[in-house]
Amino acid sequence: MSAPAAPDHAVADLLGLVALGELLAFERMAADARFAPDLRRRAALSEMAAAEIANYRRLADRLGVLGVPPEEAMAAYVEPLQGYHDSTEPRDWAEAVTKAYVGDGITDDFLREIAEALREPDRQLVLDVLHESRYAEFAAAEIRHAVSADPKVAGRLSMWARRLVGEALSQAGRVVAADQGALTALIVADGRTDVAGLFRRLTAAHTARMAAAGLNN
Repeated sequence: MSAPAAPDHAVADLLGLVALGELLAFERMAADARFAPDLRRRAALSEMAAAEIANYRRLADRLGVLGVPPEEAMAAYVEPLQGYHDSTEPRDWAEAVTKAYVGDGITDDFLREIAEALREPDRQLVLDVLHESRYAEFAAAEIRHAVSADPKVAGRLSMWARRLVGEALSQAGRVVAADQGALTALIVADGRTDVAGLFRRLTAAHTARMAAAGLNN
Protein backbone atom coordinates (compact mmCIF):
# COMPACT_ATOMS: atom_id res chain seq x y z
CA MET A 1 0.00 0.00 0.00
CA SER A 2 1.38 3.41 -0.94
CA ALA A 3 1.90 6.09 1.66
CA PRO A 4 -0.76 8.80 2.01
CA ALA A 5 -0.03 11.92 0.00
CA ALA A 6 2.36 14.26 1.77
CA PRO A 7 2.16 18.03 1.25
CA ASP A 8 4.06 19.04 -1.91
CA HIS A 9 6.16 21.62 -0.06
CA ALA A 10 7.14 18.99 2.52
CA VAL A 11 8.34 16.62 -0.21
CA ALA A 12 10.45 19.36 -1.80
CA ASP A 13 11.84 20.34 1.59
CA LEU A 14 12.86 16.78 2.40
CA LEU A 15 14.50 16.35 -1.00
CA GLY A 16 16.33 19.62 -0.41
CA LEU A 17 17.55 18.38 2.96
CA VAL A 18 18.80 15.11 1.47
CA ALA A 19 20.39 16.92 -1.49
CA LEU A 20 22.35 19.25 0.76
CA GLY A 21 23.45 16.31 2.87
CA GLU A 22 24.81 14.61 -0.25
CA LEU A 23 26.57 17.77 -1.41
CA LEU A 24 28.27 18.34 1.94
CA ALA A 25 29.16 14.65 2.23
CA PHE A 26 30.92 14.87 -1.13
CA GLU A 27 32.95 17.86 0.03
CA ARG A 28 33.80 16.16 3.33
CA MET A 29 34.83 12.80 1.91
CA ALA A 30 36.90 14.35 -0.87
CA ALA A 31 38.78 16.39 1.75
CA ASP A 32 39.10 13.52 4.24
CA ALA A 33 40.69 11.26 1.63
CA ARG A 34 43.94 13.11 2.34
CA PHE A 35 44.11 11.28 5.68
CA ALA A 36 44.21 7.86 4.01
CA PRO A 37 47.34 5.86 4.92
CA ASP A 38 47.70 4.45 1.39
CA LEU A 39 46.42 4.88 -2.14
CA ARG A 40 43.95 1.99 -1.92
CA ARG A 41 42.12 3.59 0.97
CA ARG A 42 42.42 7.04 -0.59
CA ALA A 43 40.78 5.74 -3.75
CA ALA A 44 38.03 4.01 -1.76
CA LEU A 45 37.01 7.18 0.05
CA SER A 46 37.26 9.17 -3.18
CA GLU A 47 34.87 6.69 -4.80
CA MET A 48 32.48 7.22 -1.91
CA ALA A 49 32.69 10.97 -2.54
CA ALA A 50 31.96 10.47 -6.23
CA ALA A 51 28.83 8.50 -5.34
CA GLU A 52 27.67 11.37 -3.11
CA ILE A 53 27.86 13.99 -5.88
CA ALA A 54 26.09 11.63 -8.29
CA ASN A 55 23.31 11.26 -5.73
CA TYR A 56 23.12 15.03 -5.33
CA ARG A 57 22.59 15.38 -9.08
CA ARG A 58 19.70 12.90 -9.03
CA LEU A 59 18.00 14.82 -6.24
CA ALA A 60 18.64 18.19 -7.89
CA ASP A 61 17.16 16.90 -11.14
CA ARG A 62 14.06 15.66 -9.33
CA LEU A 63 13.61 19.01 -7.62
CA GLY A 64 13.83 20.63 -11.04
CA VAL A 65 11.03 18.39 -12.27
CA LEU A 66 8.95 19.52 -9.29
CA GLY A 67 9.61 23.11 -10.26
CA VAL A 68 11.76 23.90 -7.23
CA PRO A 69 15.28 25.30 -7.71
CA PRO A 70 17.65 23.04 -5.71
CA GLU A 71 19.36 26.00 -4.06
CA GLU A 72 16.01 27.20 -2.71
CA ALA A 73 15.07 23.76 -1.38
CA MET A 74 18.44 23.47 0.38
CA ALA A 75 18.78 27.02 1.71
CA ALA A 76 17.02 26.56 5.06
CA TYR A 77 19.28 23.66 6.02
CA VAL A 78 22.69 25.13 5.22
CA GLU A 79 23.38 26.52 8.69
CA PRO A 80 22.55 23.41 10.76
CA LEU A 81 24.18 20.90 8.40
CA GLN A 82 27.28 23.02 7.86
CA GLY A 83 27.39 23.58 11.61
CA TYR A 84 27.49 19.82 12.19
CA HIS A 85 30.42 19.32 9.83
CA ASP A 86 32.29 22.36 11.12
CA SER A 87 32.02 21.11 14.70
CA THR A 88 33.09 17.55 13.86
CA GLU A 89 36.26 17.94 11.81
CA PRO A 90 38.24 14.67 12.00
CA ARG A 91 41.89 14.80 12.99
CA ASP A 92 43.06 11.59 11.33
CA TRP A 93 42.01 8.64 9.17
CA ALA A 94 40.40 6.68 12.01
CA GLU A 95 38.21 9.63 12.98
CA ALA A 96 37.34 10.27 9.32
CA VAL A 97 36.05 6.75 8.71
CA THR A 98 34.26 6.74 12.07
CA LYS A 99 32.43 9.90 11.05
CA ALA A 100 31.46 8.32 7.74
CA TYR A 101 30.28 5.18 9.54
CA VAL A 102 28.50 6.60 12.59
CA GLY A 103 27.35 10.01 11.37
CA ASP A 104 26.11 8.87 7.98
CA GLY A 105 24.60 5.74 9.49
CA ILE A 106 22.30 7.49 11.96
CA THR A 107 21.33 10.05 9.31
CA ASP A 108 20.42 7.28 6.89
CA ASP A 109 18.32 5.53 9.52
CA PHE A 110 16.37 8.74 10.14
CA LEU A 111 15.82 9.46 6.45
CA ARG A 112 14.75 5.87 5.82
CA GLU A 113 12.02 6.31 8.42
CA ILE A 114 10.85 9.62 6.97
CA ALA A 115 10.90 8.31 3.39
CA GLU A 116 8.07 5.92 4.26
CA ALA A 117 5.73 8.93 4.08
CA LEU A 118 6.58 9.63 0.43
CA ARG A 119 4.92 8.38 -2.69
CA GLU A 120 6.82 7.11 -5.69
CA PRO A 121 9.09 8.06 -7.32
CA ASP A 122 10.30 10.21 -4.42
CA ARG A 123 10.24 7.42 -1.85
CA GLN A 124 12.48 5.17 -3.92
CA LEU A 125 14.75 8.06 -4.86
CA VAL A 126 15.49 8.85 -1.21
CA LEU A 127 16.05 5.17 -0.43
CA ASP A 128 18.36 4.83 -3.46
CA VAL A 129 20.64 7.67 -2.43
CA LEU A 130 21.19 6.43 1.11
CA HIS A 131 24.72 5.16 1.61
CA GLU A 132 25.43 1.72 0.21
CA SER A 133 26.17 -1.08 2.63
CA ARG A 134 29.58 -1.70 1.04
CA TYR A 135 30.71 1.74 2.14
CA ALA A 136 29.53 1.12 5.69
CA GLU A 137 31.32 -2.24 5.63
CA PHE A 138 34.51 -0.57 4.40
CA ALA A 139 34.38 2.04 7.18
CA ALA A 140 33.61 -0.56 9.85
CA ALA A 141 36.49 -2.73 8.67
CA GLU A 142 38.85 0.27 8.85
CA ILE A 143 37.71 1.00 12.42
CA ARG A 144 38.23 -2.61 13.47
CA HIS A 145 41.68 -2.58 11.85
CA ALA A 146 42.65 0.58 13.77
CA VAL A 147 41.46 -0.95 17.04
CA SER A 148 43.28 -4.22 16.33
CA ALA A 149 46.50 -2.35 15.61
CA ASP A 150 46.19 -0.29 18.80
CA PRO A 151 43.49 -1.34 21.30
CA LYS A 152 43.74 2.02 23.06
CA VAL A 153 42.22 3.60 19.94
CA ALA A 154 38.87 1.99 20.80
CA GLY A 155 38.31 4.35 23.73
CA ARG A 156 39.16 7.44 21.70
CA LEU A 157 36.96 6.43 18.76
CA SER A 158 34.08 5.49 21.06
CA MET A 159 34.21 8.95 22.61
CA TRP A 160 34.43 10.48 19.12
CA ALA A 161 31.38 8.49 18.00
CA ARG A 162 29.39 9.67 21.02
CA ARG A 163 30.34 13.23 20.19
CA LEU A 164 29.25 12.74 16.58
CA VAL A 165 25.85 11.47 17.68
CA GLY A 166 25.44 14.26 20.20
CA GLU A 167 26.28 16.90 17.60
CA ALA A 168 24.00 15.24 15.05
CA LEU A 169 21.05 15.26 17.45
CA SER A 170 21.74 18.85 18.43
CA GLN A 171 21.79 19.97 14.82
CA ALA A 172 18.71 17.85 14.07
CA GLY A 173 16.79 20.12 16.40
CA ARG A 174 17.91 23.09 14.33
CA VAL A 175 16.87 21.31 11.14
CA VAL A 176 13.38 20.76 12.52
CA ALA A 177 13.20 24.44 13.47
CA ALA A 178 14.49 25.52 10.07
CA ASP A 179 12.08 23.44 8.01
CA GLN A 180 9.00 25.12 9.52
CA GLY A 181 7.20 21.85 10.13
CA ALA A 182 7.95 20.02 6.87
CA LEU A 183 9.35 16.86 8.49
CA THR A 184 6.55 16.86 11.05
CA ALA A 185 4.06 17.08 8.19
CA LEU A 186 5.61 14.02 6.58
CA ILE A 187 5.44 12.00 9.78
CA VAL A 188 1.80 12.97 10.30
CA ALA A 189 0.99 12.20 6.66
CA ASP A 190 2.27 8.66 7.20
CA GLY A 191 0.09 8.24 10.27
CA ARG A 192 3.07 7.85 12.62
CA THR A 193 3.06 9.97 15.74
CA ASP A 194 5.22 7.83 17.99
CA VAL A 195 8.29 10.04 17.96
CA ALA A 196 9.64 8.28 21.07
CA GLY A 197 9.42 4.98 19.24
CA LEU A 198 11.27 6.46 16.29
CA PHE A 199 14.16 7.53 18.50
CA ARG A 200 14.22 4.14 20.22
CA ARG A 201 14.66 2.49 16.83
CA LEU A 202 17.38 4.95 15.87
CA THR A 203 19.18 4.33 19.16
CA ALA A 204 18.95 0.55 18.79
CA ALA A 205 20.36 0.69 15.26
CA HIS A 206 23.19 2.95 16.41
CA THR A 207 24.05 0.60 19.30
CA ALA A 208 24.21 -2.36 16.91
CA ARG A 209 26.37 -0.36 14.52
CA MET A 210 28.84 0.54 17.26
CA ALA A 211 29.11 -3.09 18.37
CA ALA A 212 29.72 -4.25 14.80
CA ALA A 213 32.70 -1.90 14.57
CA GLY A 214 34.12 -2.97 17.93
CA LEU A 215 33.29 0.29 19.71
CA ASN A 216 31.54 0.97 23.02
CA ASN A 217 28.22 2.80 22.87
